[in-house]
Amino acid sequence: MSAQPKAGFAREASRQILAGGSAGLVEICLMHPLDVVKTRLFGFYKGVLPPILAETPKRAVKFFTFEQYKKLLGYVSLSPALTFAIAGLGSGLTEAIVVNPFEVVKVGLQANRNKFTEQPSTMSYARHIIKTEGLGLQGLNKGFTATLGRHGVFNMVYFGFYYNVKNIIPVNKDPTLEFLRKFGIGLLSGTIASVINIPFDVAKTRIQGPQPVPGQIKYRTCFKTMATVYQEEGILALYKGLLPKIMRLGPGVLSCCGVKYNEKACCEWTVQAKQKCE
Repeated sequence: MSAQPKAGFAREASRQILAGGSAGLVEICLMHPLDVVKTRLFGFYKGVLPPILAETPKRAVKFFTFEQYKKLLGYVSLSPALTFAIAGLGSGLTEAIVVNPFEVVKVGLQANRNKFTEQPSTMSYARHIIKTEGLGLQGLNKGFTATLGRHGVFNMVYFGFYYNVKNIIPVNKDPTLEFLRKFGIGLLSGTIASVINIPFDVAKTRIQGPQPVPGQIKYRTCFKTMATVYQEEGILALYKGLLPKIMRLGPGVLSCCGVKYNEKACCEWTVQAKQKCE
């Protein structure tokens, strides 16, 4: 009896890693230039290795923890909408713990304005950060609170909105129309989540990237950075990079739903794809 649950757990985890990793890899390879555009306007594939290395564990953590938090919340009397939103928040916060060191390296490489021949490798740049700044909140984990906000808020809004709308719009028996239904809902959910969470993204980039004056740390904490940007540059500065972020959503959702064009592959950023998509 005990072996069967363990086998089921292993199969579930393997499906999460395969679905999340493959979808994430396709998304990163196709859409990384738009991610760089948020940081600066050239050197499109700078810093591509860290997100590729992080994508499989990141997506596996996102899928797996969302389902686990959802199961735990099943013991509490909550509405389905609130359950999905809180489970999404928990999965985003957990995901941020995994991805933040990779983000520090990625942003640093993307923001490097030296000539391409002077671009350090991913590993050498990571070693440089650890050696000079350490592993803490001023080193390989700087911008941690902003990353928590970015991923937590995005997943909370995305999952909460997605499942509310998905349950309202009827399922279409035509596979193509059903695919488009899910794709459209996912794109709309991601767009709304991006509009809400991008100030955290801007703060994260300012904290993790080069400071305006070398040797002086201007951007330290998440909300103080937001306040500084707002006071010095205006409200629109907190939404810099929103357009490329939204442009990336479409192919990103498509890569998740289209790794294998069937109901099992259209995992919609959840773990138990078959149960959710049938």
